[in-house]
Amino acid sequence: EVHLVESGGDSVQAGGSLRLSCAASDYTYASNSLAWFRQSPGKERMGVAAIYRRRGSTYYADSVKGRFVISRDNSTKTVYLQMNNLQPEDTGMYYCAADRDGGTWDQSFGYAYWGQGTQVTVSS
Repeated sequence: EVHLVESGGDSVQAGGSLRLSCAASDYTYASNSLAWFRQSPGKERMGVAAIYRRRGSTYYADSVKGRFVISRDNSTKTVYLQMNNLQPEDTGMYYCAADRDGGTWDQSFGYAYWGQGTQVTVSS
């Protein structure tokens, strides 16, 4: 069973915007937290944003605060990442993750389910 499917990645100019989508299965959407991670060439996978099911609390990496917004739509079981004022350093493969069972929201080892990723490329 496919649990998470990302879409929305594209190539954009610096200053542009993109909205990533992550379609979740019933099980993963009901998990305690859903998150977006980014992996750039030669770098470790880093947490970008997360949203908790309980109270809808959100968390962001310092580098994206004020530019990215994570949200969820219960009717479609989809998690979104709205990315504004994109910069070349935002380039990478973006992954959706779910069902955290350890670590902090931005530590990839704690998540049980991952999507296949969607590529974002920002040119200057």
